[in-house]
Parts: sequence; C-alpha cells; structure tokens
Amino acid sequence: MAYFLGLVLALAAFWLGMSGHTEPLLLILGAVSVALSCILAYRLDIIDREGAPYVRSFGLLAYYPWLFWEIIKANWVVIKACVKADLDIAPALVKVKTCCRSDLAKVTFANSITLTPGTITVEIDGDKLLVHGLYEQLSQPEAFAEMDRRSALAVDGKEAKA
Repeated sequence: MAYFLGLVLALAAFWLGMSGHTEPLLLILGAVSVALSCILAYRLDIIDREGAPYVRSFGLLAYYPWLFWEIIKANWVVIKACVKADLDIAPALVKVKTCCRSDLAKVTFANSITLTPGTITVEIDGDKLLVHGLYEQLSQPEAFAEMDRRSALAVDGKEAKA
C-alpha cells in the first residue's frame, strides 16, 4: 500500500511540476490521468520495491557523487592513453562476481561500469558480469569491488554479502 500511495504522490507531483497549471479543469484532468495510471499499474501488478524509485532516493543521492568522481578519474586515464605517442593499452575481458541481490542493483552496477570510460559491461549472467577493459591491470575483478558494494548499498538498501 505504501508503494501505491508513493506512486500516486510521485505522479501527482511530476504532473504538477511538468504542467504548472492550476486551473480547476486541468487539475481535475491531471487527477484523472494520475488515477488511471495508478489503476493500470495496480492491475498490471507492477507496483513493487523496484518500481518505486523514491524508496532508494537517498541511497542513490549518496552513490551518484562517488560515481561521478570515479568517472572523472577514469576519464583522466583514458585521456592520457589517447595523447601518448605510443598506444600502450592491453585490453582484457574479465568476469566480475557481484554481491548485488536485485536485478535493478545488478543493472545499476553494470551501467556504472559502462559509464566509466575505458570499461564496458558486455554481459550479465546471474551474479557474474563480463567486463571489457582497456587496461588488464586496471580491469581485474578486485578493481570493481568498491563500485559493486556501493551500488548494492544504494539500490538494495543494505550491504550484501559476497
């Protein structure tokens, strides 16, 4: 029930914020559209923890600045590789085991790897990710442990045991 009420409030706030209209007719039409959307979501049985982003807002707000800093550091490594006269990259494919429990946490972890320059997640298979990295020494599974832990904490809400 809390997820349903949260969805109603989130959709109403989103509608009001995006439209900015406060005329009675438009408010009624907005309320009808929010109600229909919530009824459809309920009938489709898609109101759950993963469909409720407001539940994990605080965790993600703490995770994104850390991820942004990691992206900046990885950009520096890739920029140095690009401006060197000799191309000294050593590409590698590695399997990384994740401690994330939910599919959303796994996807967040995989997308975080892909957002970080020089690495890309090729495949997710159960609790293992296949990652391609520009440098073999920087692409070892241990290099992703902190990102894995933080993404599990941000999305799942508590640290998972590896």
